[in-house]
Amino acid sequence: MRVLRKYLLVALLSARSNVVYLSEVVGRLLFLGVILYIFSRLWIAVYSHAGSHQVADLSIVQMIWYLVATEAMMLSGPRVSAAVDLDVRSGTIVNYLQRPLSYPLYCLSHNLGERTVRFFINLLVGSIIAYVLVGPLALSWNSVAFFLLALPLAFAVDFLSGFLIGLGAFWFEDTSGMNLIYSRMTMIFGGMLFPLSIFPDNVRPVLEWLPFSAVVYGPAKLFVSPSVGEFLSILARQSLAAVVFAILVYWIYGRASKRVFVNGG
Repeated sequence: MRVLRKYLLVALLSARSNVVYLSEVVGRLLFLGVILYIFSRLWIAVYSHAGSHQVADLSIVQMIWYLVATEAMMLSGPRVSAAVDLDVRSGTIVNYLQRPLSYPLYCLSHNLGERTVRFFINLLVGSIIAYVLVGPLALSWNSVAFFLLALPLAFAVDFLSGFLIGLGAFWFEDTSGMNLIYSRMTMIFGGMLFPLSIFPDNVRPVLEWLPFSAVVYGPAKLFVSPSVGEFLSILARQSLAAVVFAILVYWIYGRASKRVFVNGG
């Protein structure tokens, strides 16, 4: 229980420090506003050209609020891979190995504390922008509950993915390329730019079982169009991705730690 309190304290300190730098917060929110405005105009044009009230099973109001959810999630994520990469290359990771805390769990606590604050600020501002652009979303208790329940696993899967990429610094000269590929695949195959329901029926099931959809598409779809069956399916996919990535982190981090000690720190 005492160890759990330490990780909770790390998360709280991370959350508190994230609201101190007001200029950074304002900069992120301005960027969010620009992105939402541009994509709202694009989707309004798409719906107008299609001459339909629904595209990819979503109305224009649902689509814009879907983008609010995806942008709030993705823009709230700290650069985990870059931080781990820097710790490895600078040798700072040795200091963490000597502490009575797990380095991966320390990073996870720090990440969740920072990301939670960023996410809710982004969601609040994004909701105001969406309300002005297209009006309110017909929310239900299910949509809010399912969305909030799916978020922690989504954040965990995204963190584990970034942490794995960062650990690549033990073997590769530069991991920024791998991180770029991951971020772009998340944008396209994770449903950040548009919902996966826009893909053909023979492709969509494959994309939905990829880990990218567990990070973005699943929670965002529950936010605008909830259903019990889809909620259980998304939780199953998120849990599977989290377990697989956690095992990979445990194995690769164990090998990396031995590599540090063998080379003398």
